[in-house]
Amino acid sequence: MGKTHTIAVAGKGGVGKTTTCGMMIEYLCRHNDGPILVVDADANSNLNEVLGVEVETTLGDIREEMAQAELKGGIPAGMTKADYAEMKFSSALIEEDDFDMLVMGRTQGKGCYCFVNGVLKTQIDKYVNNYRYMVIDNEAGLEHISRGTLPHVDTMLLISDCSRRGIQAVGRIAEMVRELELKPGTMKLIVNRAPNGELNAGVREEIEKYGLELIGVLPHDDLVYEYDCEGKPSSKVPDSAPVKVALAQIMQKLGF
Repeated sequence: MGKTHTIAVAGKGGVGKTTTCGMMIEYLCRHNDGPILVVDADANSNLNEVLGVEVETTLGDIREEMAQAELKGGIPAGMTKADYAEMKFSSALIEEDDFDMLVMGRTQGKGCYCFVNGVLKTQIDKYVNNYRYMVIDNEAGLEHISRGTLPHVDTMLLISDCSRRGIQAVGRIAEMVRELELKPGTMKLIVNRAPNGELNAGVREEIEKYGLELIGVLPHDDLVYEYDCEGKPSSKVPDSAPVKVALAQIMQKLGF
């Protein structure tokens, strides 16, 4: 297997970022583009629900356990810190038929987590080589990428709804990407929930103002809302649904 291609999705809360991310994962699975490692790096995200996956433990939980074990000497006798970390880490890996998933969980509490974060990075670096794709659902602040916990990003996708404020928010994320010198291979904008899949002239103006590259527009789709209300994984809406058709076109444009 060649180098893992890392896709990172970012945007402010409430714009349908996680649902879009879930649909991308579902697209890659459907096209047998696996194996895929899915990382939920947004503490407020519910990517597991969008994908229909149960989560028992997060890396945040393990980080806390390890920090406590290191503090109180709770690492089992005869086991190195690295072995203990590996054992714990493997318990957080959710294995599905088409993808594996890691949930980063909450940001840490007080105290020094340098060692634990270092272990976390080592483990992710080791695991990621087993996958063709790594798909990361990020929070707007890109905390795990900017810290270097997660690998370099090949494709950065900024998700906004079709409001000027939404575009302004992703414009700020794009500025942060440049300021942090993250240098993704490519960075594109997807506008979500557009009435009839069409953008208002004022929104297009805002996109140009921030120098964002629009790769595609996803239409508002009532079926996504219905699935969500009924507790069904919203990534599983039929392939014939307008939002899925538009997303497939975007994925093809991106070369996936």
